Amino acid sequence: MDEKKDAFRLFRIVLRLWKKLRDRFADALEITEERKAAIYIDLAKSTTLKDIVYWLQIFFSAGIATLGLVQNSPAVIIGAMLISPLMGPILSSGLALATGDLILGVRALASLTISTIGAVSFAVILVAFLPFKEVTNEIFNRTSPNTLDLGIALFSGAIGSVAICKEVKGVVTSIPGVAIAVALMPPLCVVGFGIGLALSFDFTQGLGVAGGGGLLYLTNLVAITFTAMVVFILLRIDTPMVREKVREWRETDGESLWWKDAIGRVPSLAHAREIRSISLRLLMILLPLLLIFIPLSQSYSKLKSDIQKKQAENKIQQSARKIWEDAFSTQSNGLERDLDELRVNIKDGKLDVYLRVIDTDPYTQEERNKYLEELAKLLDRREDSINLQLIEIPTSPGETQKSQPETKAPPPTLAEIQAQYLESLKNALTGLDLPPPAKMLDFGINTSPYRTPEFNLAYMSEREMDIDGQNVVSTGIKNRLNMPNAQIVFERIPAEKIEIRFLNNRAEFAGNGEEKPLDGAGKAMRNHTGLNLEISLVPTPNREELLEERKKAVRDYLQTNWSVAENRLSFTDAAGEDAVNSIRLLMVDQK
Repeated sequence: MDEKKDAFRLFRIVLRLWKKLRDRFADALEITEERKAAIYIDLAKSTTLKDIVYWLQIFFSAGIATLGLVQNSPAVIIGAMLISPLMGPILSSGLALATGDLILGVRALASLTISTIGAVSFAVILVAFLPFKEVTNEIFNRTSPNTLDLGIALFSGAIGSVAICKEVKGVVTSIPGVAIAVALMPPLCVVGFGIGLALSFDFTQGLGVAGGGGLLYLTNLVAITFTAMVVFILLRIDTPMVREKVREWRETDGESLWWKDAIGRVPSLAHAREIRSISLRLLMILLPLLLIFIPLSQSYSKLKSDIQKKQAENKIQQSARKIWEDAFSTQSNGLERDLDELRVNIKDGKLDVYLRVIDTDPYTQEERNKYLEELAKLLDRREDSINLQLIEIPTSPGETQKSQPETKAPPPTLAEIQAQYLESLKNALTGLDLPPPAKMLDFGINTSPYRTPEFNLAYMSEREMDIDGQNVVSTGIKNRLNMPNAQIVFERIPAEKIEIRFLNNRAEFAGNGEEKPLDGAGKAMRNHTGLNLEISLVPTPNREELLEERKKAVRDYLQTNWSVAENRLSFTDAAGEDAVNSIRLLMVDQK
């Protein structure tokens, strides 16, 4: 009996403290009963589906955000954030859960659903008309939300609710900051971009982008709704006087009466005009919050792992630099070696260390082995777990003599800069293997301030590289170049023999389209200087002049149409009973 009295007394104390906290919170915000009623009615009005201005804000902010995302422009995206038309319906959802108002909850849910579909659809339409569909950094950054984004949304939802309730003293200035922090529209437009990408270009990548943007949007929506609910409960916004004023307003509002009548037609909803159980309302919002927390925590774990890996790589990089500066930066002639680049990468327990050094006195093999030994000792690793790539750019001694400033070398030409850049790419890709039977021919990279880098890889093979092989190679290239957002474009150069046909007993090509094999070979040779062409022609007995005429026809066609030099062509006799006239592209170093 005494235990029951103690428990009841404790409950009364907790209840008294809760009421005192609510009263002090409301007093601190200086919110009167009239102000509460005004907040309630204003938020209810924000869920209307008939406000043309609201829909203009939805579509205009979606348009601004979508174009800002594809242009990779943070300033434009912030402009879309400031419009923030979705804040009203989301705060209304929190108010509906706080007060158990079923009519307001249904109106808010309908407004959010239609607004979401409208914004995403408009973004998909815009993406469909774009001539390019690059996943920019601004898009990529919104595809992997984690628990930190959830925390931002929780804090932003709380201050947004407080700012809506507070009437004076400059709190209005916090609304733009809340809108920017939460950023409801850009994630929705990322969803639209992903769907547009999936429908028109890359289905798998598009679904991944859309899924990541959708998760971020749901995170913001659920978190703001939850914190708004908590704030409105603390304010005790549904006092009897407030309820009476809201009831009077609804009796004169046509849209509210329509929703009331629509809900009344559903028997299960007609008996639940108000959800009085606070525990049920909390469960309705906490359940999706917990479900969202699962993928967010996984993303956070990955982010934490990536950060730890980066920190470890930075520490190793410092150690590698220190060893080089202490013992390997001075040449035998007393001049300094210039460390142009130092990169490290940890993958599957292996450590890749890449050094690019400008010097006049090349490193000996003993120096390389000594550097690797000291690095392994300092890092407490086995030498065979470290892959050391030491690239040296030799210079003449005169270029490094500090005592002769008047002989300073002229600035490099554009061609020299391009050649050095391609050489650095070649060094970075040394040892990159393609899935058999593909062999790398050459590569290039296109960069632009408005687009992500595009890496073009040409390979020779008798068949197309499959998707899995392309994904593996793409990942390897991005890691080696340290360009995670680069677009990898593959070009297959056929390695098989291709038949060419001549008119019977003549040197002219048969048919209007029969020169296409030579066009394909000529185009490939024009674009890739590392290609030669082997032409196998069937001998013509007793008519050696016909064979020579056909050789000349091939040479003239390639020279006239594709500027292929004669020294890149080789002629052989096609042997065997089934021999046909054919051509085959060969890499310069191919035997």
